[in-house]
Amino acid sequence: MNHPNRNQDGRPGPHAQDARPGRGAPAALTALHARLDSRLRPDARAWFDRALAEAADHPGTHGPISTWELRIAEAGRRCGPEHSDDARVLLLYAARADPDALTRVYRQGTAAERLAVLHVLPHLVDGPDALPLVEDALRTNDTRLLAAAVGPYAARHLPAHHWRHAVLKCLFTGVPVDEVADLPRRARADAELARMLGDYADERTAAGRPVPEDLYRVLALTEPTATPTGTSRGPGASGAADTSGKES
Repeated sequence: MNHPNRNQDGRPGPHAQDARPGRGAPAALTALHARLDSRLRPDARAWFDRALAEAADHPGTHGPISTWELRIAEAGRRCGPEHSDDARVLLLYAARADPDALTRVYRQGTAAERLAVLHVLPHLVDGPDALPLVEDALRTNDTRLLAAAVGPYAARHLPAHHWRHAVLKCLFTGVPVDEVADLPRRARADAELARMLGDYADERTAAGRPVPEDLYRVLALTEPTATPTGTSRGPGASGAADTSGKES
């Protein structure tokens, strides 16, 4: 049986197309949707088309939450764990989830669902309203959440004090500093970050422990003459680099 959102050849029909990231959507999300669509099994694509349309239409609720929020929880089972993060990011974007909805999904969700919320923040929240979610993720020791938390949204909005500690947290936990979005710009001429890195290196040396190579990379970036290019997070699944943010 053909799915109502698919043509006979299995490609998306008009209704499915309406739910895709449209004009004005970030290029990263448009590309993400095309890539996901090409990789999902036919039954998973059919489910995702329907879920995406539901999210875009904001249908009724099921108990205290919206139907599209239930689809967020189902994405792992329906799309497979290798595609579930991308599917959840696109569902959140299609629903135009506001900070309250994002907070609800984050607080009630699994680690995988929280990861999708963090990935979609730079595409849905213009101001600092979602910083409590980033700060919560930075308090964990889950390296996936830490890597997502230091993405483009944090680069734009995380205050300098908290951002410096986030960089140190990456060094503590082994998260590559390449995950830190806009690192060269934010680190440049940051004497306080240089001091913190030096103290951490001294502590490691005194304890007979190796100093992470990434520490020296970041330390070099703190020089006032450092060129603000070369070390920053790549586009990734849903975190297209954004260097238009403000310094705190």
